Amino acid sequence: MRVKDIRESLDTIINPFYDKFLADRKVNYLFTDVTKVNIEKHFPILIDFWHSILLGSGTYGRNAMQPHIDLAKKTKLTKEYFQIWLGYICKSVGELSEGKLALAMKARAQNIAGLMKRKVGVE
Repeated sequence: MRVKDIRESLDTIINPFYDKFLADRKVNYLFTDVTKVNIEKHFPILIDFWHSILLGSGTYGRNAMQPHIDLAKKTKLTKEYFQIWLGYICKSVGELSEGKLALAMKARAQNIAGLMKRKVGVE
């Protein structure tokens, strides 16, 4: 699969994932009220992030942990939050992709959720 095709595949996964995530009242306030993220500006950053961790492309040059550490200082993050995030990402990947990319993305999402939980002090 070409790099452009992978970026497009990521876009078809990330957009529906965030539609689901932002529709969930248990977690959407983190984006709409606490961090006030501009989702349209945030999407290219997310695509770069996933592209970098799945392919080692280097398109994401930020510290992905820091915004989440900062978020945890503003509001309590719970185990449920991470379960919801992981559930939606795995569901979106499963609905829209298959093969090595899908398996890699699900595995990385599980690793990311576990690492972030530890970094922000969620048991």
